[in-house]
Amino acid sequence: MDLAEKRREVRKKLRKMEGLPTLPPIVQKLNTMIEDERVSIQQIAEVIERDQVITTKVLRLANSAFYGFPKKVSTVQNALMLLGINVIKVLITTSSIFEILHKEDVGLWEHSIGVAACAKIIAEKTELKDPQEIATAGLLHDLGRVIQKVGFKEEYEALLKAVEQGEDPLEAEMQIFGINHAEIGAFLMRQWSLPDRLIESVGSHHAIEKAKQFRKESAVIHLADVLVNARGYGKTIRKTVPFMNEKVFKLLKLDFLDIKEIYVKLEPKLYELKFFTEELRKELEASEV
Repeated sequence: MDLAEKRREVRKKLRKMEGLPTLPPIVQKLNTMIEDERVSIQQIAEVIERDQVITTKVLRLANSAFYGFPKKVSTVQNALMLLGINVIKVLITTSSIFEILHKEDVGLWEHSIGVAACAKIIAEKTELKDPQEIATAGLLHDLGRVIQKVGFKEEYEALLKAVEQGEDPLEAEMQIFGINHAEIGAFLMRQWSLPDRLIESVGSHHAIEKAKQFRKESAVIHLADVLVNARGYGKTIRKTVPFMNEKVFKLLKLDFLDIKEIYVKLEPKLYELKFFTEELRKELEASEV
């Protein structure tokens, strides 16, 4: 099977959502409500709050260190006002994916929340709008890797073996899947009707030159990914730090002194996030007893 054929097969499976987590039923209702200008934030909050599990997840994520609000977010309506409808919709849509991450790959979950925290710091420093949304793109940047693991188990094992033997993960992915994890994540996010800004940031974080409309956002996620890898926080399938595209410095108007400042701000966030991960792990262990 050639690469184009492999790519088609992967996309076909993603369209059918075979072997992948199902979306919470609330998502479809939310999509309709968000598109209706007559619907208020309070009405949206009331719909979310009817689902206790989703509400708990949304509030937990809203209060986590990668968003870094100074006061506790205690209601869904408050979360909607602080994070915005787009971010809340993403958190609800992908809540089942995060559950898999907590259970099956704590290292990748820690890496993802580390990238989210770092992306927010960079977005604020470079004065990009809605840094919470960019943090959410950081949270989702390796969504495709999770999908490879749960939906394409045989191929994922082959990928791990190739990386173990010294192959570059991105090149190995192209040989095995015909598509890399960033593109898989973006494809699935498009299926879920998530915002274009998030889709492009995730899909282009390994190739920022492919970004058309949101190149700066893609550059932020690329830089955050490299910095968190270099810091050694969390764990990915990589054996080395990913290649840094030097265009990010020009694009974001940053220099190496700025990178030092970003690390200084990031370190206490990573410390807080360790506690966040530990809490989740304990809760999952308790629920499995």
